[in-house]
Amino acid sequence: MTGTGRRGATSGAWSAPAAASAAEWSAPTGRTWYRPAPPPADLTGGLAVGWTARMAGRYRLVPDGAVELLWLDTGALWVCGPETAAWQTELPAPVEAVGVRFRPGQAASALRIDVAQLRDRRVPVDDLLGSRFARRLTDRLATARDPAARLGILHGTARGWLTGAAEPDPVAGTVAGLLTADPATAVADLAAETGRSGRQLHRRCQAAFGYGPATLRRILRLQRFLALARRTDAGLATLAVLAGYADQPHLSRDCRQIAGVSPAVLVGARPAPLAPAGRA
Repeated sequence: MTGTGRRGATSGAWSAPAAASAAEWSAPTGRTWYRPAPPPADLTGGLAVGWTARMAGRYRLVPDGAVELLWLDTGALWVCGPETAAWQTELPAPVEAVGVRFRPGQAASALRIDVAQLRDRRVPVDDLLGSRFARRLTDRLATARDPAARLGILHGTARGWLTGAAEPDPVAGTVAGLLTADPATAVADLAAETGRSGRQLHRRCQAAFGYGPATLRRILRLQRFLALARRTDAGLATLAVLAGYADQPHLSRDCRQIAGVSPAVLVGARPAPLAPAGRA
């Protein structure tokens, strides 16, 4: 399998902000016209969100533990793996994009792949599923009448994958459920709940999420902090405790290690809306 690593991505103007949805992009110097959409009712178990966007500027990608199918109007079609640390990309000219994001742990069975192979990578769909499949899907997306129609095509593609998939690993499902409910859940408790040893749990999580339970926990905990920060004006110390950190210094350490900036910088950056195409 070939693919693009985080530090080597140079596909035209877009080096593929990958796993996180645009809701998690922090762009203090960028502009984004982003529209998230809940997945159809029959896909809510497998997909977290779909989205369309028109973007220009500089973006910081914050990991969220997801695998994403992403199309760009440059013609690129990628399966984007879970990131372990934030990175930045810059779009000098507006780019139209559409994507669907799998819930953590769902892509492994849908794509029949060990997700660890996708960690910190963006892999062309033709490398995963063949050039004929990728060409047909790219042509359909390029000729669709509008972004909503393109999103519908990606939903249909994901539906086919999920319908034909084996049941997801129940261990991964338990881990995802526990950490979504409480990102502070200890790894030892995850092992006990799943009835697996620490080594077995790590191996199963690697295959389903792309990394072990401790890394997944840190990433989901930071995402909980970001979600809370978007909904409330509470101070960082309060947000840290609500998100499952021991205290504010704990939040600061994780935030700098994962996102590359302080919590204040991360939550203080808000994307400015981009005017619709054809308008100044």
